[in-house]
Formats: sequence, structure tokens, C-alpha cells
Amino acid sequence: MGTGGRSGPRPGKGVAGAASAPCQYRCIECNREARELYRDYSHGVLKITICKSCQKPVDKYIECDPVIILINAILCKAQAYRHILFNTKINIHGKLCMFCLLCEAYLRWWQLQDSNQNTAPDDLIRYAKEWDFYRMFAIASLEQTAFFIGIFTFLWVERPMTAKKKPNFFLLLKALLLSSYGKLLLIPAVIWEHDYTPLCLKLIKVFVLTSNFQAIRGRRSPEHHWTMSRGQYRPGTLH
Repeated sequence: MGTGGRSGPRPGKGVAGAASAPCQYRCIECNREARELYRDYSHGVLKITICKSCQKPVDKYIECDPVIILINAILCKAQAYRHILFNTKINIHGKLCMFCLLCEAYLRWWQLQDSNQNTAPDDLIRYAKEWDFYRMFAIASLEQTAFFIGIFTFLWVERPMTAKKKPNFFLLLKALLLSSYGKLLLIPAVIWEHDYTPLCLKLIKVFVLTSNFQAIRGRRSPEHHWTMSRGQYRPGTLH
């Protein structure tokens, strides 16, 4: 680092912690904890902190435009998800979850209306269609809840018995909600209907699952990494 440096805030990038403060950031490369993302030297000179574990910048994305970060997230890079989850303060996961559920409910409702042929009066049809949408929204919500519970249960069961820290389920839920943004593509796929719409819907599902996997991979603790030494496994060591 060099002498004379000090931790300082940077607009839009969070506040770097003091030397005595607990670690609140993560290295996007090796997922190790870090006390700060950068150092603010005199005369406005900033220097990105180097990770003591992997000897790489703790978070190279703090100098990137949000569009670049979004593109890297779309490319399912675990480093981008670590930056979003650990080194930024983004609290849109609740709203994003609601939008994704509405998109999925609309898709189910659209498929249901496309397969039904009603001969009832117009008022009755509109009333029935409205309740059909509410029913599809409830089904989508229950399915997503069951999906998340299944992931929580699996990660809880498969975690190493020697793990010192319990899984942070709130952080895992946030990672899953943020990585489900691909469901927003369901609406354009339905609006611009064509012969390849079913294929597009399947590709969107694959993309969402891939993003979920990368988000889970990005938030996992380094304690999950193992190495063999003299015939025994030792937790907490990264290659």
C-alpha cells in the first residue's frame, strides 16, 4: 500500500472501512474477505486494494461503468455477481422479484387464454380472465417459493460438517432474486410472437437457471474449497 494512504469514500462505490473495522467487502476473484476496496491518498489519488490471498485487485468493477457490470452479469460471470452482492448496496431485489412474478404470471395467463375457447357473455369472460391472472400469479409465487426452499435445503445438507459459518440464507435469497432478472424477457417473447416463441421461452428458462447457478457460486464462502495434504482434507484453502 505504502505510507500516507488512507481509506476514504468514493461516490456511488461505498465507503472503505478503516483498518480496525470488520471486513465488509469480498474479493471478486477468490471470494476472500477484504477491509476496503481502495485507498484514497492525498491530492485525490486513488489506488485499488490488492487482495492478500490471490494478489489481484479486490474489485476491479469499482472503476467500471454500470453498463459494463450489467453486461458481465448477463454473461454470467461470477465476479460480477460478487461485486453486486458484496461490494455494492443494491436493494431492488424485492421489486425485481415482483416484476418477474408478474411476467411469469402473464406468460401462464397468455398460454391459458390461447388454449381456451369461451362462449360466455363478454362481462363474464373479462371477470373470469381477471381471476385467471390472479390464480396464475399465485401458482407462480408458490412454485418459486418451492424452488428456493429446495435450493436452501440442498445447500444446507451438502455443506461441509467442518464449516465454521452457517449459510447466510438472506444473502442467498438476494442472489437468487437478482439473478432471476432474465424472466423479464418473457414479456417481449410473448408480445412479438412468432414461430420460434416456444424455443425462446425454453432458452430464457435455461438462461435464468444458469444465472441462478452463477449467483450461488459467487456468494459461496471460501470454506467450501478443499485441498488434499498428506492424505487428509483441510478446509478453507484455495488453489
